[in-house]
Amino acid sequence: MKKIAIYLVPGLAAGPEIFENLELPKDKYELHYLEWITPIALEETIANYAMRMSEEVKAENPVLIGVSFGGIIVQEMSKYLNTKKVFIISSVKHHEELPKRFRFAKFTKAYKLFPTKIVSNFEDYAQYFLGKSLKKRAHIYKKYLSVRTKLYLNWSIGTIIKWEQTEQNPNITHIHGTDDHVFPIKNINNCIKIEGGSHVMIITKAKKLSKIIDEALTC
Repeated sequence: MKKIAIYLVPGLAAGPEIFENLELPKDKYELHYLEWITPIALEETIANYAMRMSEEVKAENPVLIGVSFGGIIVQEMSKYLNTKKVFIISSVKHHEELPKRFRFAKFTKAYKLFPTKIVSNFEDYAQYFLGKSLKKRAHIYKKYLSVRTKLYLNWSIGTIIKWEQTEQNPNITHIHGTDDHVFPIKNINNCIKIEGGSHVMIITKAKKLSKIIDEALTC
């Protein structure tokens, strides 16, 4: 039996290590871990970035899995690929699911005012935009946040805040935690809810997520 190719995109500033707790049968799936590429410039569009990321996908009819900002990116990537399925975890399907502080930052352009010193200290930088839960869970995040260049962080934060999704891919399965303080569940529609799942449930509830993904691909 031919294995299903799965391409995984981590969350903002994270590396492939965030997927280390997933338990997907090796006889059924071939996993490919995509890493963040450097934006061409601060002005690079998300469409162009996603197109470049898509060039790393070699399999036909791949499955894409994205976490948080990675969930936004895989949605954009799916516009260039003939995907079998797209999973987004702890993410959003369109800009209306973003919390109010993101919309405020977009309106005021506050995200452009942070000095380099704060950008390089991602825990403090993300706390402003992504909520205080990040600081409380710093011992979990620190291990996985490995992409910290000024260009990448500035581009990523700006891209999330400015993102406007107009056409939703009907082939998306959205999995979201009820205790996600980055993208609160109250703003999220049409998702599989994970009770007690936080924004880092890809790490803390990987077994449950693995079961959902496997069942969705084999039903």
